[in-house]
Amino acid sequence: MRSPLLILSLLLLLQGGLPLMAAEKASYPAVTDARLIAPEARNWLMYRGTYNGWGYSPLAKITTANVAKLRPAWTFSTGMTEAHQSPPIVNEGRMFITTPQNRVIALDARTGEQLWRYQRELPDELFQLHPTNRGVALYGDKVYLATVDAYLIALDATSGAVVWEQKVEDYRGGYYMTLAPLAADGKVIVGVSGGEFGTRGFIQAFDAETGKPGWKTYTIPGAGEPGNDSWPGDSWKRGGVPAWVTGSYDPITQTVYWGTGNAGQWIGTERPGDNLYSSSVLGLDVKTGKLRGYHQYHWNDSWDWDEVSAPLLVDIRRNGKVIKALVHAGRDGYLWFLERKPDAIGFIGARPYVRQNVFTSIDPMTGRPTYDETKVPRIGKRAEFCPSMWGGKDWPPEAYNPQTGLLYIPANENLCGAITGEPAKYKRGELYMGVSLAKLEVFTHPDAKDHIGELQAWDLAKGEKVWTVKFPFHNWGPILTTGGGLVFSGGTNDRNFRAFDAKTGKILWKQRTNSGVVGVPTSYEVDGVQYVAVQSGWGVDAQRKQEYLDKSFGIKTAVPQGGVLWVFALPSK
Repeated sequence: MRSPLLILSLLLLLQGGLPLMAAEKASYPAVTDARLIAPEARNWLMYRGTYNGWGYSPLAKITTANVAKLRPAWTFSTGMTEAHQSPPIVNEGRMFITTPQNRVIALDARTGEQLWRYQRELPDELFQLHPTNRGVALYGDKVYLATVDAYLIALDATSGAVVWEQKVEDYRGGYYMTLAPLAADGKVIVGVSGGEFGTRGFIQAFDAETGKPGWKTYTIPGAGEPGNDSWPGDSWKRGGVPAWVTGSYDPITQTVYWGTGNAGQWIGTERPGDNLYSSSVLGLDVKTGKLRGYHQYHWNDSWDWDEVSAPLLVDIRRNGKVIKALVHAGRDGYLWFLERKPDAIGFIGARPYVRQNVFTSIDPMTGRPTYDETKVPRIGKRAEFCPSMWGGKDWPPEAYNPQTGLLYIPANENLCGAITGEPAKYKRGELYMGVSLAKLEVFTHPDAKDHIGELQAWDLAKGEKVWTVKFPFHNWGPILTTGGGLVFSGGTNDRNFRAFDAKTGKILWKQRTNSGVVGVPTSYEVDGVQYVAVQSGWGVDAQRKQEYLDKSFGIKTAVPQGGVLWVFALPSK
C-alpha cells in the first residue's frame, strides 16, 4: 500500500509541481564561502558566529533599555541528559542543535517545530569520558557532525539523511571528537580529543562535498621533524596534545588558528622537555595544513591546563599602531596578546587575569614562562597551585564586542588545586594519566571569602580590566555579546541565564532555567524579530568540578539534569 506522502508527491509530479523534498531543497540557501566570510547579521552560521571567534551578534533590537522585558518565545526539550554545550546554528529560519550521544535536531527557528532528527548509533562498548557535543558546521547544502566514536558525518540539511560518513580515527585507541567542525575553503576541518588515553593528536581537513580525507597535521612532531627532540624517546607516539575545540580562521591570509591541549601523561617530569606543540596555538595553511607559526603558552605542562580555546582575531590599536592580534584567555590564568604574522606568531604580552602562583616570570621577548618548582607535581609528590586544573577559564569561550572594545571572560578567581603524581603504564585504549582521579583536589584560596566565579571585562587597547561581576559559585558560562550593548551568559549552578550591560556589567535581566546553562548562546533574526537562544543542561566537567568543590566544602549541590533549548524574544507589539 502506497503512503499518502508518496501519493501526494506523485500527484505533484503529474501536475508539473516539485516533489516535497525537491521543494524543500530549493528553499534552503546554500552556505557558501562568501557567506561564511561575511555572514548576514540575522543568521548564526558557525560555532562562534564568525571566523574571528568573537561570539558577537550585530543585532540590536534587544537593547539595554528593553532587555528587562525579554520572555521565553518557545522551548524545546531534547529528551537527553548530560551537558548540552552546542550553540544553536541558524540559516534563514532553520536551526540546528546537537545533544549528548550525537543527536542532531533541525528546528523551525520561528516556532520550535522539529523538522528532522538524526541519531548516531554508537558502539555498545564505547567509553565516553566526555559525553557531549559542541555543535555542527554548515557548508553548501550539508550539516556536518563530529562524533564521539571519531567519525565525521555529512547530513542533508533539509532531510537529515546521511550523505556520507568518514572514519577519522579508531575510537578503540582512545580517539573521540566533541567539537563543532570548521568549514572553510571547501573543506571541513576537525581535531581529535583523547589526551588522557595516550593518543597522538592531530587536526585534519576533509573535502566538504565528498568526505575524502585531505591534509593531516599532527600536533606532536614525528621523528625527524622540527620539535620532535622536545619529547624524550618515543614518548611523542602517545603524548596526547588533543585539539578539541573549534579553531578560528583568517580568510585574508588563509590561516587556521587552532588551540592544543595537555601533553600525556599529566606529570611533566616523566617526559622532560618543552613537549611541542602541547598547550599552544598553531597557525596552519588552510590549503595544505602546513605549520606557519606557533606559540606555546606554557611548556612541559603538569597541571592539565589545556589551551584548546582558539584565540580571537582582533585588530588592536596600541601606541598609534594597529596590531593584528590573537587574544586568548588561557586556562593557565593569563590573558595572552599575540601577533598574527604571515609566517609566524609573535608575542606581544601577557597578564594574569586570576590568581596565578606557578609562573614566576615571563620572558618579555618570547613569552616563555619560568616556574616555581614547588608548584610542579611529581611522582609521589603532592603540589598545590593556582589556578586549579580547571583553569582560570576552561573551554567556555570568551567574547569580544567591537562597539565597546571590551573582551568578556567567564573566569574563576581564587580557585586552586593539588595533584599527586603516580606511575602510569600505557595500554592502548585505556586512561594514561599518571594521576588518580580520586586524589585530585580543588579548593579555594583563603582570599575567596565571598565568591569564586566572575565575569570580567577587559579593554584590549589598554590591556586593562574595566569591570568584574562576582558570583558566589563557580562559573562555566560561554558568552554572547550583541550590538544592543549586551552580554549574555549562564554557567552558574543556580540555573540562571543572565543579560549584562556590556559597558558596566550591571545585571539587567535573568531567567531561571530547568538546569545549569553550559551551552553556547547565539542570537538570530527571523521575520524582523530578534531572538536569543541557548541550551540548558548541566553535566560533564561543570558537574565534575562542582563535585570536587562540594567535597572541599563538605556540602552537596544538586543541579537538575535534562536538556532544554530556550529561545527568548521581546513581547510582540
